[in-house]
Amino acid sequence: MVDDMMQFVAILAAATVLAVVTGKWIAHLFTSPGHTALERGTYRLLGVNPEEKMSWKRYGMVLLLSNAAMLLLGYVLLRVQGYLPGDSLARAAQSPDLAFNTAVSFTTNTNWQAYSGESSLSNFSQMAVITFLMCISATTGLAAAGGFMRGLSRKSSADIGNYWVDFTRSLYRLLLPASFLVALLYIWQGVPQTFSADIVVGTLEGIKQQIILGPVASLESIKHIGTNGGGFFGMNAAHPFENPTPLTNTVHMLSMLLVPSALTYAFGSMMLRRSQGWAFFAAFLIMFLGFLSLIYSAEQAGNPILTPLGVDQTQSEALGGGNMEGKELRLGIAQSSMFATVTTAATTGSVDAMHSSLTPLGGLVPIAQMMLNNVFGGIGVGFISLISYAILTVFLVGMMIGRTPEFLGKKIEAREMKYVMLALLAHSFSILGFTALASVMPATLDSLSNMGPHGFSEVLYAYSSGTANNGSAFAGFNANTPFFNTTIGLAMLIGRYLTLLPMLAVAGVLAAKKSVPAGPGTLSTATPLFTGLLIFVVLVVGGLTFMPALALGPIVEHLLMLDGTTF
Repeated sequence: MVDDMMQFVAILAAATVLAVVTGKWIAHLFTSPGHTALERGTYRLLGVNPEEKMSWKRYGMVLLLSNAAMLLLGYVLLRVQGYLPGDSLARAAQSPDLAFNTAVSFTTNTNWQAYSGESSLSNFSQMAVITFLMCISATTGLAAAGGFMRGLSRKSSADIGNYWVDFTRSLYRLLLPASFLVALLYIWQGVPQTFSADIVVGTLEGIKQQIILGPVASLESIKHIGTNGGGFFGMNAAHPFENPTPLTNTVHMLSMLLVPSALTYAFGSMMLRRSQGWAFFAAFLIMFLGFLSLIYSAEQAGNPILTPLGVDQTQSEALGGGNMEGKELRLGIAQSSMFATVTTAATTGSVDAMHSSLTPLGGLVPIAQMMLNNVFGGIGVGFISLISYAILTVFLVGMMIGRTPEFLGKKIEAREMKYVMLALLAHSFSILGFTALASVMPATLDSLSNMGPHGFSEVLYAYSSGTANNGSAFAGFNANTPFFNTTIGLAMLIGRYLTLLPMLAVAGVLAAKKSVPAGPGTLSTATPLFTGLLIFVVLVVGGLTFMPALALGPIVEHLLMLDGTTF
């Protein structure tokens, strides 16, 4: 137990230090006036003007259209994969609905996989579609965060910056260099990086075994730094080629938290309000610790139905007993619990344990974090989501004290609140609406590996994962059907663009406003009091919205488990 606590403290302390260092660099790249030679060459190649000042509408439209072009390119390549040379394993093209789901998934930073990577995709597709779109989607989210923060920092301005400049700098100055360094570390630890499709080896039993290889390290690095998720192999980060050592497991987690946590510091720097950035970081961290405590205690306690049978006691003392189903023995409960919390807090979707095998309350944690979508959150979008709740908090407090709400020196009025509520409602409507639709479809039963509340949790998890652009899954759920490929694809699009674009509109509206001086009734948003209020609003709004669905899934499953009922 003590060793586990020390692991948690060490990882979070390292993440905090990295947040400061990376946050300073992010603030610099979003505010630096000059362009490098490589960046200027890219602007000329794309035919864009880096000096153009974009309104939020122009910024959002460029983001949307460029993403649409990348989505179409990815879809076409997946559909013609079987006709492309160079794949010695001759893997077939994906079906239309699966190719749509995959292209949407990796364009929206979701990285949901309704297929097994090593058996479905060639090395060319893994690089030209999957790894490429991982870079594009992560850069899109970070660029959007840059435009959003710039809009909040400006006064009486008609623009929020230039999307192409933010995009190019985010890619060249942060994501690619960081991914390159982390990929080298992975290679050092034994992660493959080769163009060879496979190798045939002789086993100790004297038989031949085919082992799939490929450019794994490069995919793994941007997968985690870009909070992408997915996996080169179907087992994801539980596969020894994706995650061979405790060090790579730790680097995976630090990489996932790197940019989401750093954006709080970057925001404080750009706003010239460092305390504000730390207030938001504290909100992230407190919610994260609460969910980590819940999943760790639930997994450590194990299943009470099995305890009288002596099953828990068969676990080694080094692992501490508890629920080891679906977990790697080399990682244990502590690392698995931390990883599950990190990957759904940062909406990455990489997994080193099977979430379907978690205890009911353990399984509730990843679902709830994806529903809230702002416990650190994905690259760029998670921070923007937290700001939407911060604006909602000052609005509610302002209404209670009879004063016009203010946020960062700007009055919050009806127009901004409409955009905020559109973003919040789109997220919840997508999760609950598609879950309800799937629950009444008779064919859904064929995709479930479990009945009862756990089966409902599988469906709820799928649409929460898709809408939150997370991409992880309750293992055992077959989503590779035309219905699920299409509806989860639509959930990904709603979760990405109907939450991101309204908040860009908020940034544009606030950028055009004049600042108002703080008065005696102004609620400071950089205090422990506001941090507490913000967390309270997030949990209350999330609870009122999603608690009925959680009650039908993991909560009732937990109560039935305590009563000795199994499925």
